[in-house]
Amino acid sequence: MRRPFFIFTLLASVCLAGCGGERSPDDYDRTIGAQEKAEGAQAHPQLLAEFGGSYEGEEARYVATVGEKLAAEAGLAGQCTFTLVNTDVVNAFAVPGCYIYITRGLLGIMNSEAQLASVLGHEVGHIVADHSRRQRRRSLLTGLGALAVGLLTGSERLANFAGRAAELFTLRYSREQEFESDTLGIHYTQRAGYDPYEAAEMLDALARNEALMARTRGDDAKAIPGWARTHPLTRERIARATATASTTGATEDSLPEGELPFLREVDGLLYGDDPAQGFVQGRRFSHPDMRISFEAPPGFSLTNTPQAVLIDGRDGTRGQFGGGPMPPGGVEEHAVRVMEQLIGDPQGAVRPGALQRVVIGGVRAAILPVAIQTEQGSANVVVAAYEGGGGAAYHFVMVAPPEESARAALDALFQSFRLLSAAEAASLRPRVIDVVAARPGDTLRTMAARMAVPQLPLEHFLMLNDRSADQPLQPGEPVKIVAYAGR
Repeated sequence: MRRPFFIFTLLASVCLAGCGGERSPDDYDRTIGAQEKAEGAQAHPQLLAEFGGSYEGEEARYVATVGEKLAAEAGLAGQCTFTLVNTDVVNAFAVPGCYIYITRGLLGIMNSEAQLASVLGHEVGHIVADHSRRQRRRSLLTGLGALAVGLLTGSERLANFAGRAAELFTLRYSREQEFESDTLGIHYTQRAGYDPYEAAEMLDALARNEALMARTRGDDAKAIPGWARTHPLTRERIARATATASTTGATEDSLPEGELPFLREVDGLLYGDDPAQGFVQGRRFSHPDMRISFEAPPGFSLTNTPQAVLIDGRDGTRGQFGGGPMPPGGVEEHAVRVMEQLIGDPQGAVRPGALQRVVIGGVRAAILPVAIQTEQGSANVVVAAYEGGGGAAYHFVMVAPPEESARAALDALFQSFRLLSAAEAASLRPRVIDVVAARPGDTLRTMAARMAVPQLPLEHFLMLNDRSADQPLQPGEPVKIVAYAGR
């Protein structure tokens, strides 16, 4: 659905500045070398293990089918692997060997097959232009860091932890590389028979999603970056995508967008967190199987990953929540082991504090603080461990500045841990995208009232369906809502 989000004079100036003199899509060497194939094959299972695995089913086959069309237009027929990743983080990325990944979070905010093609074409463009191999030293695997894969090890453990080593999907490209991949992807999209103007619509939808997520989590809170951090979204880039689409020879709406086939495919797609990884709802994390919950203080944000819940707070406070088997020495030993894995043998600038044995929410717990002096200043590292029952132990690992406000925030976080009742655990249900037809009399607000979204339901409905508040519903029109599974 086209909206006048660009200014024609800007579009023209962008084209004059950036559209001339570019290489033709046919000018690239499309050969994938044996080394790149080996790198991709080695990285693939590691990436899936860290990011929650692949999302199987018809949606995954659909993504691979569309992706192969784009790969064929790029001269890479049968050479690429397209994977739908089981995470609600909105992103897509490519690694050497033409291994291309798109998250179900990103798939869920799309609204046409052409938009899917534009994203996959963009990632194929990174492969064709050799961007992912050139960025190898700053690659995604380097960015995984300790927060996403477990506790830190080695001499750089604490420095990496305090410096936020774990940012999911951190491979970043230059402005010129992004423009180059946009251009290639748009041409591949058109050649594959899709509306190339949907690439600009997709970029605009991504920008709207990022703005809504910022509102949901609070403007002063930071979260693991999605598409907008790894593929910067600017009005210039969106306008440039429209200008590039006009050079393909296609006119607006002359090629299909594929809205209805796409909506049929995403009907029933898991939305939000996978129950196996627990649920993040605002600042609260709850796990129905482990029957545990905690709530972060205001100004904090939570990002769920398969290995841990990543926690970002104010003024550099950050850390993770995880768990493991309870050792023979109980919760106190668990706290000590976690701290030892984090900082090794305390020496030099590390000053261990006294282990505190406490009861929080009726649960035995142990809190172990350590003060450390780094080149960037002093910081406190705190492990708070809990007895979860059934032979399980849970823990926070947090790094915070020495200010009193930071200590108060950590105290509130640690005190929020509790066990869930059976009824509370049973109330935690997975959500899915449900494609429904608008009924006579339905309005944007009545649809928003059906959304299983606790915050800003109307804004989520508009974002999810790529529409504005001045676009009334038409009877029979298919739209996406978020519903609890099994309804």
